[in-house]
This record gives sequence, structure tokens and C-alpha cells, in this order.
Amino acid sequence: MSQPNNQRLFAVILGTNEIASAIGIQLVRAGYCVALSHDPDPPVIRRKMAFHDALFTDTAQVEDVVAERVDDGMQVHRALRSPPRLFVTWLGLLDLLPVRQIDLLIDARLQKRRITPDLRRLARLTIGLGPGFSSNFNCDVAVETRPGNIGLITDTRWTDAADGVASSLGDVGAERFVYSPHPGRWRTPVEIGTRVYRDLVLGHLSGVPVVAPRDGILRGIARDGSEVPAGVKLLEVDPRGRHAQWTGTDDRGRAIASATSAAIKLCAARRSTQRNPA
Repeated sequence: MSQPNNQRLFAVILGTNEIASAIGIQLVRAGYCVALSHDPDPPVIRRKMAFHDALFTDTAQVEDVVAERVDDGMQVHRALRSPPRLFVTWLGLLDLLPVRQIDLLIDARLQKRRITPDLRRLARLTIGLGPGFSSNFNCDVAVETRPGNIGLITDTRWTDAADGVASSLGDVGAERFVYSPHPGRWRTPVEIGTRVYRDLVLGHLSGVPVVAPRDGILRGIARDGSEVPAGVKLLEVDPRGRHAQWTGTDDRGRAIASATSAAIKLCAARRSTQRNPA
């Protein structure tokens, strides 16, 4: 995927969550300019492990990578002439398509209920992560993200459907989360990384108090002032005590990012073989 010398490889990742962010870090280190495109559903809760808050604070840092917010297509176009960097934007895919041909498009929204769109032909290479993807239907390559089964899918079958079972963290599953019982505006004064205790009020959803489900460290929480739909994760408590993690990339994020990198390399090898058959 060669480009003129004054332009970088352009990757667009749909999503600003911790998975999208872990992939973005790997791509920047590989020489891409990366745009993370915000999607409001579901809300991002692991915000110290993601670049999501750059949308509100202009910049955000995860590990050694700093992301900046860009607000229009001209800013994106200028960024593509600079050294590899990562930026976060409110612009959607339809806003980014006219800027320049996209070299790599990754859907990292991990949507469990919505129908996933056909990404093919929108970029030179399209990758779908998580439920609802097949390389025979809506992407060039699909990557499985289900805990215990993360990896590149090399045939045309569908990725696993969401099973509603939460992954374990310190032998604790879904009971470490609180889900929104109804839609509303979320208000909270509590910061990620705070030690919390069972039944402590952590915020209010349209005036209704929401309490911590257990003792631990607050690993994630929806941003104060967010409008949230019913049935999505509002917050997460890490029960692992001194081993709790709420910043940086975690094992799952790095594993999915590595599987995505493997997908890119596989496609590059296939195309090289097609151009230069034995």
C-alpha cells in the first residue's frame, strides 16, 4: 500500500473505545496516521484505557501515544502530511471518505445488537472486529474478539454472535458491571481509579441513584453528562485489589490489536502473491 512521499498511510477506526485505542497505538507505531471516529452507542466507560476523552479535552494519552482532536476534513487532510500520529474526531465515516482514499478501515465498535454495514470497497482493506462480520459478506477480513477465542478468521464463516456472557476479571463476571435500567442523562462526580465500596452511590441516571455493585477500584464509568440508552454498561468495578488496572492497554486489547495486525500482514502477503504469482 504505497503512498506519495508527502502522505502517510491513512487508517480509520470506527470507535473510540479501549479496543479501538489499542489497535490505534499499534498502527501509529507501524507508521500510519490513524483517525478514531466516535460512535455514541454504546458509551465508552474504560476511558483511561482509551482516547475517547480527547473529544472533550482536546488531547488524551494512553501509554506513550498522545491523541489530538480534529474537527473538520481540512484538519484531517493536513494531519496526513505530518509524521505518524493519532487523532480522534466526531466526524463519521461519510465525512472522512471525501478527505482521501482510506488505506485501512477497521470497525472496532464491537456492536452486539445492530446490523453491521458492508465495509467492502470503502477502503483498500477493511477489517471487521467482533460479532456480525464475515469476509464473504461485509468486510475483507474478520477478526474474532470473544474472550478465549481471539484471533484472525481465515475462512468465510461469521464471527461468533454475542452470547451475553461477560468475560471474567479476577474470577468476577457480569456482577462487576452496572447496566442502565432506562435511558436518561448520566451525572457522576466520581473519577476512574477511585476505590469504591458496595452500595456507594456513584452517580445518578435522570435523578435515580446508581450504586457500586461491589468493593474494588472503579475501572470504568460513563462520562458525566452523557445521554445513555437503556441496557448499556454504565460502570465497571475491578475486584482485583492491588492488581486492578484502569489505565493503559490490557491483555485483551493487545491480543485483539495483534490479531488485527496479523490480518493486515496476511492480506498484504496475499496481494503480493497475486501480483507476483510463482
